[in-house]
Amino acid sequence: MARRLPVIERIEKEIAGFKRELSVELPKQLEEARAHGDLKENAEYHAAKERQGMLTARIGALSDRLARLSMYSISSIPKGVAAYGSRVEVEDVETGESATYELVFAEEADPARGFISVSSPTGQALLRQTVGNQVTVTSPSGRRSYEILEILTIHERDAAD
Repeated sequence: MARRLPVIERIEKEIAGFKRELSVELPKQLEEARAHGDLKENAEYHAAKERQGMLTARIGALSDRLARLSMYSISSIPKGVAAYGSRVEVEDVETGESATYELVFAEEADPARGFISVSSPTGQALLRQTVGNQVTVTSPSGRRSYEILEILTIHERDAAD
């Protein structure tokens, strides 16, 4: 069986937590709120019903995203080029400053920690590139050119673990 992407496992856990809240915790809250009497002016009841709607919508959105992501597996990621899960070291051609990025899906992005989405301008520029290539990134902050110094793909990282 092909190994699944970590983002899929994380979304599945998130969905499971929301489903538990929806099926176990919220019914208790609704029952307690009903016990207080008149539902028209019962803020606890309305808050629980609103939370129920939000959870249902979030579960739906995450399930849709999960369906799209489930077509990916570690084995479906290209080898030898920057792709999802790759750690890419780049050098700014103009300033000489280097940075290391890990290419991830939007759900995992955390630019402050170097986790950039494959759909971001930088992520798009780095996808399918190899060491030694130069890329130009156009973003709201302007154009920058980077040389790719090193790529550690998800396959190489898995082999090292």
